[in-house]
Amino acid sequence: MALVIPCLAPAADLDAARQREITHLVRQDCGSCHGMTLAGGLGLPLRPEALRDKPRESLVATILYGRPGTAMPPWAPFLSEAEAEWVVDMLLKGKF
Repeated sequence: MALVIPCLAPAADLDAARQREITHLVRQDCGSCHGMTLAGGLGLPLRPEALRDKPRESLVATILYGRPGTAMPPWAPFLSEAEAEWVVDMLLKGKF
């Protein structure tokens, strides 16, 4: 008897055009607070060494829903959960 577990498409399934759009968003919009090299600014650093001990799910939630009471806005109007997961994966790999 096989166990079938439904799942969402992996974040890596984003098409190349959407990946470019999101990369631009991260560099420009996130970079405006987190620093153009994501090494920190008004916002905390988003480099792999700064994120490695943070739960992936928490990082995804922060991207999607922001941080009330801080300058971190919610990006859910612009990014799907799969796209936010892709952003976290790329941040953890230092790909931006």
